[in-house]
Amino acid sequence: MAKYKVVLEREKCIGAATCVAAYPERWELQEDAKVSIKGDNVEKEKDLEIFWITEEELERFKESAEVCPVNVIHIYDEKGNKII
Repeated sequence: MAKYKVVLEREKCIGAATCVAAYPERWELQEDAKVSIKGDNVEKEKDLEIFWITEEELERFKESAEVCPVNVIHIYDEKGNKII
């Protein structure tokens, strides 16, 4: 069951692709030189991409967020508390 929400502020992405290097199974660089979350259940809301993950993926997504040079990847718990 999904417990964590990953939010990508895609418009602010600079295309460094450090998240792709950290977790290539879940991030990909698009033609517009910005990243997107890979997955069937990605919600798009204005300039955001939202994806719910389980505990098993949390550490890899946290690593992706930590290596982002412009801090556009955010992770929240199921109560809405920001983890990173």
